[in-house]
Amino acid sequence: MSIKLRPYQQNLIIKTKEAFFYGHVSPCIVSPCGSGKSIVISEIIRTATSKKNHVLFLVHRKEILEQIRATLLLNKVDMNFVELGMIQTVVRRMNNTRKPKLIVVDESHHALASSYKKIFTHFNDAKIISFTATPVRLNGGGLGDINDILIEEVSTKWLIENHFLSPYKYFAPEVMETFQLHVKRTGDYDLTELDNQFTERKIWGDVIAHYKKLADGEQAILYASSIYQSKKMAASFQEANIPSEHIDGKTPKLVRDEIIQKFRDGEIKVLCNLDLIGEGFDVPDCSTVIMLRPTQSLSLYIQQSMRGMRYRPGKTSIIIDHVGNVTRFGLPDMERTWSLTPKKGSNATKAEAPVKICKECFMTVLQTDNKCPHCGAVFKVEAKAIEVDESAELKEIDEQTFKLDFRTPEDCKSMKELYDYAKTHNYKRGWAYHQGKARGFI
Repeated sequence: MSIKLRPYQQNLIIKTKEAFFYGHVSPCIVSPCGSGKSIVISEIIRTATSKKNHVLFLVHRKEILEQIRATLLLNKVDMNFVELGMIQTVVRRMNNTRKPKLIVVDESHHALASSYKKIFTHFNDAKIISFTATPVRLNGGGLGDINDILIEEVSTKWLIENHFLSPYKYFAPEVMETFQLHVKRTGDYDLTELDNQFTERKIWGDVIAHYKKLADGEQAILYASSIYQSKKMAASFQEANIPSEHIDGKTPKLVRDEIIQKFRDGEIKVLCNLDLIGEGFDVPDCSTVIMLRPTQSLSLYIQQSMRGMRYRPGKTSIIIDHVGNVTRFGLPDMERTWSLTPKKGSNATKAEAPVKICKECFMTVLQTDNKCPHCGAVFKVEAKAIEVDESAELKEIDEQTFKLDFRTPEDCKSMKELYDYAKTHNYKRGWAYHQGKARGFI
């Protein structure tokens, strides 16, 4: 073997073999971002193909295919027994696809789509191994439709504490009124409305000012809510003499590669994009993430917020969340209890530690503190709730000073629950009514 496995990676493989031994046929390996998932995948495939078993590897993005192919070749996998396929292609050519002994699915939180199920049904004798950092659907449900056991070994917090990921500081507004946004059938926010909000300058905090205050000179990836917003932000950074460029899915490959190389060489400080730099997209190491795209997808949130946490000695990643995603999901390294069939309301908690931001150093402190423990600034009056405008300041969020209600509107099953949810989150009058009407409760 050319690639050396870390002990926790070896344990994942051992647990998977045990799962098959005890009769499971479709385990899901929970592999946090930055844990070396592709290494584990390559070793599982290498072991299977060494016994001349055919393996079908399924993904939903071509970037992941390119990366896994390189890892398989590095690990000296016999590619004669491997078929790497885009789900969109394989589902149309199942009759021309060699029957696999094993199906490996990457980013399996997407695997509940009908296309995946058609393939699993067609090759119903094959065992399935799924990989994901977040075994949960966009609507909050589990992956019990396709998996029969979850296999876990280490958490994001453990990876940070053991120097496999960098520590981080998280800055965010106190409130984000996403109740004004409608939810599409896919379960996430309507990007058109996000684009309109940006046009109307409804954004939390001055993006460039906060970059200068919190991560001046650091390389950052900015996640926008629209191509228009991404381009506008790149232009705004350029006007502030901060080298910046925009890329999206339609950017010609040669141009995109040239921009990414400039980012790699440090010529570009802020790389703006719309959901492009996410699952399977390889970009150079950076230390800072700027989030301008509110989402209801935990998977998307984890992928984007942790993009700057690749380990480097002495590095501290900075996450600048202008849209309050942390209020919906918590911090990236929060301990989460995964389940194939989550219990309703099992994640619901109440905020118990109100916080405020120190205007001198931006440190997050308890609302009851009279003095900043970081810089020593004295608080003469309590900080008031931040209004929605460009003057808003972002605060640092950490696990000691921040707790939240995990529930989303989709968890509400009645008008009463919607009204309770609205009251808990201080939503404006009428929000619950419109949500209930849209979901058929009224």
